[in-house]
Amino acid sequence: MPTDFDSARKLLSTTFAQAESDLLRGAPPEVDPPVAARLDALFLSRTQAYREVLLGCILARVEDRSIDIRLPYVGQGERAFNGRTLDEKVVNPFLKDKQIPSSRGPYLGVFRRNVRFDQATRRGLRDTPAYDALLAVLSYLESLESNEDIGFLLRYLLYRFARLREESTVPLARVQRLSLRQYAALFDRLLSTPSGGRFPVLLVVACLKAIQQHFGLNWVIEYQGINVADKASGDVGDITIRLNDAVILAAEVTERIVERSRVVSTFASKIAPAGVLDYLFYVTNDARDPQAIQQAEVYFSQGHEVNFVDVASWLVMNLTTIGAKGRCLFLPLFLDLLDAAEIPRSMKAAWNEQINKITQLS
Repeated sequence: MPTDFDSARKLLSTTFAQAESDLLRGAPPEVDPPVAARLDALFLSRTQAYREVLLGCILARVEDRSIDIRLPYVGQGERAFNGRTLDEKVVNPFLKDKQIPSSRGPYLGVFRRNVRFDQATRRGLRDTPAYDALLAVLSYLESLESNEDIGFLLRYLLYRFARLREESTVPLARVQRLSLRQYAALFDRLLSTPSGGRFPVLLVVACLKAIQQHFGLNWVIEYQGINVADKASGDVGDITIRLNDAVILAAEVTERIVERSRVVSTFASKIAPAGVLDYLFYVTNDARDPQAIQQAEVYFSQGHEVNFVDVASWLVMNLTTIGAKGRCLFLPLFLDLLDAAEIPRSMKAAWNEQINKITQLS
């Protein structure tokens, strides 16, 4: 049965998103330690072709359990599969699109001329220990009977590809300007991209900095990393704005629904002790807990404003208000934040992917 390329692309995309999430959480998928060790050997090898053909073999195995994954050329028999076409139409474009270091194509270099993935091919290869690791993983793949088990192997392999990208340099795509319509589409896409909450923080900080510079405000804007405890210096949220050393606005940025208990806890631990009069919860969804809103109104009567704003809507409205000149400030400010060394490469690749889609649609 010919490989369904559309199905293979969809499987790659879905599983890679899961692998990226695993990497952001620092929780690698579970595979047998000996298998993990052999896969590690493939990613330590300078021969990129080994790990790339393995990815194609797994996809082919999912599509058709009757094929012989040792036979990547259709002329090798009835159970062979077209490894080169699968690589050229699915695997290699995927690696390039996700900005993962990769070769021109394993079947254009290392595995040409009807080779088989067996011991006979071992002769003449440069990194034979890594090739032995490939053969061992192929044997393991052949032993797997369920799609679930094969899926776990695919997820771990893609997790290692995501790690490989983290260890490389991902230059950011640069654009001079975007229209408001493009910004709205871009924000929706970036905010729906798994980032451990980093994308919304960086976008809000960049917008606040653009407002500050555009209007010449004497603000000091401070922000901290995701899941970092508030510092002893007096930070009262993910973002703090000071004027003449006084906190004039503090905010938390969250991808979770803000419940009443969180509002109460935040007020008791941050808002009241610091005397903050204006506190924002930036949220990335429209869901609101009615009890949280009621609790915020209680604090309003006590002189403390606690409000909830949708990140995407807030960004578009503020960029509209500061005009074209202000919007020209926003992009370089955001890209400077995104280009920081501590920002995951997955976010930088996501920016490149989405900015290319947005500009191509225009």
